[in-house]
Amino acid sequence: MAIIVNLDVEMAKSKMSLKDLAERIDISMTNLSLLKTGKVKGVRFDTLEAICRELNCKPGDILNITP
Repeated sequence: MAIIVNLDVEMAKSKMSLKDLAERIDISMTNLSLLKTGKVKGVRFDTLEAICRELNCKPGDILNITP
């Protein structure tokens, strides 16, 4: 199984850039970029909550799993 990160899709729906989202949730652009590309081992719940709040979505909209 693999976890797929759809952060770029949700950012596009909200018409928000990586820089804008990073500033709004107070995270570095590097860390947010790594999350967007799925190159991280984990994500903190407070970071996920902040992303969902700014993009007006649910965690399941950002994270998906494939068999």
